[in-house]
Amino acid sequence: MMTSFKYRLEQKEPRTGSGGITRGASVKDFPASIGIAGVSMRLEPGGMRELHWHANAAEWAYVISGSCRTTVIHPDGHAYTDTFEPGDVWYFPRGYGHSIQGLGPDECHFILIFDNGDFSEDHTFSITDFFTQTPNNIVAQNLGITEEQAAKLNQGEAYFAKGPVPNDSSSSGTYRRNSELTTIHRYPLLAKQPRRAPGGGTQRTVTVEDFPISTTMAGSLIELQPGALREMHWHPNADEWQYYISGQAEMTVFLAEGHAVTEHFEAGDVGYAPMGAGHYIKNTGDDVCRVLIGFNSGHYEAIDLSEWIAGNPDDLLSTNLGMTKEEAAKLPNDTLFIAPDKQKNSSQS
Repeated sequence: MMTSFKYRLEQKEPRTGSGGITRGASVKDFPASIGIAGVSMRLEPGGMRELHWHANAAEWAYVISGSCRTTVIHPDGHAYTDTFEPGDVWYFPRGYGHSIQGLGPDECHFILIFDNGDFSEDHTFSITDFFTQTPNNIVAQNLGITEEQAAKLNQGEAYFAKGPVPNDSSSSGTYRRNSELTTIHRYPLLAKQPRRAPGGGTQRTVTVEDFPISTTMAGSLIELQPGALREMHWHPNADEWQYYISGQAEMTVFLAEGHAVTEHFEAGDVGYAPMGAGHYIKNTGDDVCRVLIGFNSGHYEAIDLSEWIAGNPDDLLSTNLGMTKEEAAKLPNDTLFIAPDKQKNSSQS
């Protein structure tokens, strides 16, 4: 049976709790996704993903809708608090303790991407679980409280918790001295000027060069116009994990030696292309297709078919492809990146 490179993440039965829900896909759920795992999480206003850490993966996130606040602790003792809006990205290195809380007024929906396919959101290290598994006298001594108070902490893992909304109108809002576009853990991806292919679409990319703390992961947001094609390409240094935010699309993953798999995607689906595997993404719907893409390398590298073709002499191409030199000369002589659907564009003009 051929491997599937599609997983219907938003159709998975969610884990629910006070103030939030989560759906995750590791390699156990999605066998093709050997190098990257992902989670779709939603928090109500005041809903909190409790203080926790991940021992085997870094966390890269993109906010689709709503607003949230994160906290993170560094090994040197410094703590950082940031607010995120739609289009913003965060990154927490492996092992760094952190939390996430919805700020309202609406639900906050964000996608978490992890640089390890074996990661599972159900097997992270939570502060309440840590307390529960530790003797009361140790917790009491550590926190400077009584054993009776410690016993109240040892009630099992909270995972989600619901509290007051810590917004700017409340006393629990976060003080910040300066107005900043970027911080150590926050990058405003949607505010970036995109790479643009007229009639075809756009791409916004964030790498370690833009976002220095994100050493193990890069990300991209692609928008494809109806019928447009993110051209045939591959990534020599990373696996590609895709979350389809809106629209419809087709992808074929070329696996060499006569093997290829074609998948069709809708909003809420996840796709995957292994490192080095050729693939494309084509918008097959009538609306703009928006795709969030995560890579398990801090550096973005892609080899596009048109650029490869353009870099070769015509006589070499004609010999390899069984074409005349005149035909070879008409092949792309520059990078297409995103190819528009000429028929749809001509019918609209």
